[in-house]
Amino acid sequence: MRALALVPLLVACGGAEAVDPDAAAVGADAGVVADAEPEDLDAAPPDGTPATPEFWDISGMCGVLGEAELTGPSPSLFFGGLDFADDRYDDPEDRDRLTAGGVEMILDGNAGGSSVYSEVFSFELLARCEGATLIKTETEILYDLVDTKRTDILVGIGARKFGVSVTRAMTFPFGNPYTMAAATTLLERKLDEIHISTANVSAEDAWTKQIFAVLAFDHQHADVAAAAYAALDDETKGDTIVTIFVTTGDDLFIYTDD
Repeated sequence: MRALALVPLLVACGGAEAVDPDAAAVGADAGVVADAEPEDLDAAPPDGTPATPEFWDISGMCGVLGEAELTGPSPSLFFGGLDFADDRYDDPEDRDRLTAGGVEMILDGNAGGSSVYSEVFSFELLARCEGATLIKTETEILYDLVDTKRTDILVGIGARKFGVSVTRAMTFPFGNPYTMAAATTLLERKLDEIHISTANVSAEDAWTKQIFAVLAFDHQHADVAAAAYAALDDETKGDTIVTIFVTTGDDLFIYTDD
C-alpha cells in the first residue's frame, strides 16, 4: 500500500518570463475567451443538486490558482493527491462521476498513446479545483504549423484560455525507484514541447499560458520529480504552472490505460 498523505507546498519560482519570443506573436488578446464565456459544462440543475458529480478524494493544494499564477510571468509549482482507495474508475460504468468535459475527452480520445485516463483525470482535477471548463480536446486545437508539438487540452478558467500538457511520473517495472536522470529528461522534454506548442498555436486557440499536469505513481516519484524541477533553469521553466498530484489506491489504470 502506498502512502496516502501529501504535504502541501507552493513554490513561487524565479521571475523568469516565457522564453519563446514567437509566443507573443499571437496578439494582445491571446488567451482571452472572445465573444463568449467558456461553456458551463457543469451548471447546477434546476432542483439545486450539486453542480459536480461525486468524485474520488482530492487532497493538497486545490483552488489555489490566483491571478498572479494564472497571468503572471513567473512559473509556479503546486502539489496534491488523488486517492481512488479500492474504487478505481471503470469505463463506461463510472462516466456519471465525471464532468461533462471529462466525458467528452473519453469519447473523443486523444492523438495516440496510452494516456487517455491521465489526461481525463488531470482535467477533472482542474475542473474541480480551479473551475476549469473544457474548450477543445487535443485533436481539435488549431496550430499554424502541421508538424509541431501539441498540447493535450484547451481549457477555460474564468475568461481566459489555458493549454494543459499532461505527463505521468512512473517507472517500469512499476514500483521501482524513480531516478533524477529519468525525471530530468522527462521534465525537460515536456517543458520544451510546451514552449514549442505555445509558439505555434493559432491565434484562434492561443492561450494565456500553459499548465503542466504531472500525475505521480507514488510519493517517491513525486519527490524526485519536484527535485528535478527545482534544478531546472529559468529558461526551461518559462512561465508554466506545474501541478504534481500523487495518485494512490487502485490507480494503476492511470498508468496503463486499462
